[in-house]
Amino acid sequence: MAQIKIFRLRARNTKLGLANLGDLQYTSPNQLNPIMKLLKIITLLLVGLFSTLTTTTVFADLAKDLTDGQHVLMMRHADAPGIGDPPGYQLNQCSTQRNLGELGEKESGLIGQWLKNQGITSARVLSSPWCRCLDTASLLNLGSVTGAPELGSFFDNMSLEKQQTRNLEKLIKNKLASGSKTPLILVTHHVNIQAFTGKAVSVGDMVLVKVNQNGQYVSHQHYPNPRI
Repeated sequence: MAQIKIFRLRARNTKLGLANLGDLQYTSPNQLNPIMKLLKIITLLLVGLFSTLTTTTVFADLAKDLTDGQHVLMMRHADAPGIGDPPGYQLNQCSTQRNLGELGEKESGLIGQWLKNQGITSARVLSSPWCRCLDTASLLNLGSVTGAPELGSFFDNMSLEKQQTRNLEKLIKNKLASGSKTPLILVTHHVNIQAFTGKAVSVGDMVLVKVNQNGQYVSHQHYPNPRI
């Protein structure tokens, strides 16, 4: 067994009136390595536990609110590398658009699982016609997906903001007027969400929106992307 090097140090300070401070034991760096490794392992385990607790947090009111006929859940599509769409893109040709990357596909599934953990096991899912939104909506695995032009992006023409927001209000009004208790989830773009709620969101973020009987914005609660 390797011997631990011990140095004994006797200190005295006459100016401060300090007498013998006793023996101090010094452990060589080589003896500390196993301890440091153990501390690193413990730290990683704690971080992993914290992450797990964060992503499985249950918000009891979310599922309840989405059945009261006054709330919808808006969601920005998952991670799609880049900004905007390539010149000349076509809505009916996904290959011409900016699409989900591998991370975005994984995020979509994780967000769907997170929603299930909240008690939302099925939903009426509406999506922007853009492929990155349709794919996000489908990968949530909460039910069939219906394309809705009212959720389409106006990033290329910001002058359409007010008209598209009015279209969104009408869509929400009509869908909630049906009296269905099934949650309504709207997968769309950041410009649409910000125009409707005033909230800037990141990819995969969700916003629970309370609306009036005309489908107009009243208030909101932000739910960040629950990915690890």
